[in-house]
Amino acid sequence: MATKTLTTDTFAEEVQSDGIVLVDFWADWCGPCKMFAPIFEKASDGNPDITFGKVDTEAEPALSQALQITSIPTLMIFRDGIRVFAQAGALPGPELESLIDQARKLPMDEIRKQVEAEQAVRQTDQQE
Repeated sequence: MATKTLTTDTFAEEVQSDGIVLVDFWADWCGPCKMFAPIFEKASDGNPDITFGKVDTEAEPALSQALQITSIPTLMIFRDGIRVFAQAGALPGPELESLIDQARKLPMDEIRKQVEAEQAVRQTDQQE
């Protein structure tokens, strides 16, 4: 599956959908980004059930700022609308495949309960 170009207008819709979404934050001038690009593309081809998206940080500075991208490349993984991974730095192919495998195996029911509990605590704190 080809990667999708994500923008401020399309980002939320893509990452909030069901399933796994990998997002690569990059820029054309970034050497490590260029080294990581074919690894990301190969993973995209090998995992057609996963959405692979790319955000050009130069073209989407507001999105990059909102997500606190301070170093590129940065990889984020979302599963069922929940961000489950974020890390700066290019990854070798086997490490990326391992992350994908781990994302597939996540106990999402437990993670959803944890997220809901954290949101409830934040709401309580805001009301006080």
